[in-house]
Amino acid sequence: MGTDRLTEVLDATYDCLTRYGVRRTTMDDIASAMGVSRSAVYQYVRGKDDAFRRLAEHLHTQALGRARRAAAADAPPAERIHGILAAKLDLVRQLAGDSPHTAELLDEKARLFGGICHGFTADLRHLLIATFGEAAPDGAAPGMAVESAEAADICLALVIGLESVPHGERLLGPAADALLAGLWGQAVTTHFRPETTTS
Repeated sequence: MGTDRLTEVLDATYDCLTRYGVRRTTMDDIASAMGVSRSAVYQYVRGKDDAFRRLAEHLHTQALGRARRAAAADAPPAERIHGILAAKLDLVRQLAGDSPHTAELLDEKARLFGGICHGFTADLRHLLIATFGEAAPDGAAPGMAVESAEAADICLALVIGLESVPHGERLLGPAADALLAGLWGQAVTTHFRPETTTS
């Protein structure tokens, strides 16, 4: 399967999603957006549901890649945690901002995307747990007030809250600094710069 043509299918699927939403999009719409026949699209996806599932996987995989790079960066733990959280918030902001329909790809209750969304959040949680478990900043209290898993859950709850706030991305830095300061028992200031999102 040619990845370039599959990318074109996914781009066309996203274009249709922004205009029509999942339910109203047809295979003919996707083919028309690509400028090819419907049978040509079937060479790359099994149907509309498969196209949307692959699109959701693609976008979540890109965001998870950003989170993994942040977790593996040669940076203090607080900055790595910011990067992981920013990857989730950026995905949500991107999809929520492009069209009222694109947020459908984030629906954890959706038959097509629920497993993808749950898997993405679980992977982020594991990255956060590992990052919290590796090291607290120098001079931090010997033990955090909560376990690494609880700290990860608190961080994810913070981001979920910021997803619904206008300009939540601007609040991520100070909110995460305050949260980490509370978890570690000392002031935290990061100079995190999120990587540029590209599709």
